[in-house]
Amino acid sequence: MGIAIFAFCAVFLLIASGGLLLFYREAMIERISSAISGQAVPKKSLMDTIQQGGASLGGVVERFERILPRSQAESSVVQQRLIRAGYRTDSAVKIFYGAKVLVPLVLCILALVTGLASQGAFFIYATALGLGFLVPDFWLGRQISKRQKRVRLGLPDVLDLLVICIEAGLSLDQATMRTAQELSNVQPELSDELNIVVLEQRAGRPRSDAWKHMAERTGEDSVRSLVSMLVQSEQFGTSIAKTLRVHSETLRTKRVQQVEEMAAKTTIKLLFPLVLFIFPSLFLVTLGPAVILMSESFKTLNH
Repeated sequence: MGIAIFAFCAVFLLIASGGLLLFYREAMIERISSAISGQAVPKKSLMDTIQQGGASLGGVVERFERILPRSQAESSVVQQRLIRAGYRTDSAVKIFYGAKVLVPLVLCILALVTGLASQGAFFIYATALGLGFLVPDFWLGRQISKRQKRVRLGLPDVLDLLVICIEAGLSLDQATMRTAQELSNVQPELSDELNIVVLEQRAGRPRSDAWKHMAERTGEDSVRSLVSMLVQSEQFGTSIAKTLRVHSETLRTKRVQQVEEMAAKTTIKLLFPLVLFIFPSLFLVTLGPAVILMSESFKTLNH
């Protein structure tokens, strides 16, 4: 046990020293260059230092992505999932595949250091490798679900602001740009998507294609229905403001119905804890004294 603790401490110190080296690498290089050149280097904030450390750590993780073989179709699917989660950088795919190699190795090292491998080496290592390989996929799926939920909850507010801008005399393109600017702090996900729509339209892409690409990036059904309504409104010449208002009211009504459905399900969900936990406790409290009295009375009768 002492050897395992010593090995764990040694590995932890090595990892910590390596992390500190990566974290302060740029700062050390700048200090050395400033000492050689004699020029003062402007101080950086803590956030800049954290971002540099994260970029260095991402570069280390990227080196492991070459170990894992993959096809072009698989890479495109992973890239689409990363875009839906909000990660659009070129290095996101490399970091993802590097994590699928690095996480299993870390779990195997932890299993070795903590002594779990001594209880069944093959099973523990196989479980660590399998879980480590699947953990990035689970994490990415959770990030996609969280982002889609934020997009779904913030879409009615975005539609209301679009209606206000259109009724004030702006076109749909100008209203989209204005809405993206105004909601950048409140709804960053939708603001980001709307900015991409504006940039695609400035690049010469048709409006319908730009909105369809937004629906593909988010993967949310409410956004798809919004895009289809906008395309149909543009094709048939109907009022865009009225269409957006109706869709916003529909989304709010749907949200209220979902809340009512969840409230109606609580009665059925409470049945299992009632049967398994509350009812046995009630029976014990109410019938326990009677059982004790009956057992004592039977003892006196037998004597």
